[in-house]
Amino acid sequence: MKSVARGSLLVAGVMASMSAAAQGYPARAVRYIVAQAPGGSSDTLARVITPRLAAALGQQVVVDNRPGATGIIGAELAAKSPPDGHTLLQVATSHATNPAMGVKLPYDTPRDFAHVALISQQPNIWLAHPSLPARTIKELVAFAKPRPGQIDFASSGTGGSQHLAGELLNVMTGIKLVHIPYKGSPPALTDTLAGRVSLMSSTMAPAMTHVKSGRLRSLAVTSAKRSPAAPEVPTVAESGVAGYEAIAWQGVVAPAGVPAEVIERLNRELVRIIGLAEVRKVLTEQGFEAVGSTAVEFERFTRTEIAKWTKVTTAAGLRKP
Repeated sequence: MKSVARGSLLVAGVMASMSAAAQGYPARAVRYIVAQAPGGSSDTLARVITPRLAAALGQQVVVDNRPGATGIIGAELAAKSPPDGHTLLQVATSHATNPAMGVKLPYDTPRDFAHVALISQQPNIWLAHPSLPARTIKELVAFAKPRPGQIDFASSGTGGSQHLAGELLNVMTGIKLVHIPYKGSPPALTDTLAGRVSLMSSTMAPAMTHVKSGRLRSLAVTSAKRSPAAPEVPTVAESGVAGYEAIAWQGVVAPAGVPAEVIERLNRELVRIIGLAEVRKVLTEQGFEAVGSTAVEFERFTRTEIAKWTKVTTAAGLRKP
């Protein structure tokens, strides 16, 4: 009985210490890791959020770009940081697709992160060079089916949302588009504009300028519903591939073990910030749709995404053993 009592006192002491730490949070500047390079859409999102989060917390929130390895470099740094709420990580779709690819990770995604909030999502858009004789996804499937392995599609890199949007299309339609990975969206878009590749799964913002100029053709967006950024462009599902959805998304996580009170406060502030009219305006211009979620909803969403993309990568023969 004495050992049980000692254990109860120890747990109570730890809980009291965590509660006290939460009440004094934040005690210093908060590092906000972005696992992508400066200037991209994820970085733009971070630069909109962090000044407002700093004002709400009463401490600096400093963006720390740590690009590379499809987000793994930044994620490892965050996972191994002290769980006190002074390190946050803005994650993208690769947070779920990396484990789905069977990549050997230096952390366990469900175990080593406390999910704070899903903050935004955006569709990709299927683009075609005008030389490709397909104006819709239905026409693309009809053209590609008798030509397996003859049509390339570009993406920003292996394992990202743009790549897996193509693999999902392959799996669901039985066609065989060949993935050509690039080191980011800009060089992929450059080669698609030049006709060196026929297709690209692209983020919305950089794509629409070239669609409007006629240099590229939009076939469909990858979300379940049409995008407010391009309401005239149908979805892949509308175009004959029922059930197709492959969105890109962004959220905020922290190292596992951050006190629940801190997670709740961060969630509350982030959801409030992305609900601001001026923030929503910037998000819409970048092709994002503001979401907002509870921490529990975001964790469940991540697990669902991992399961979904694991099935796709396994069916496509991409998953590493």
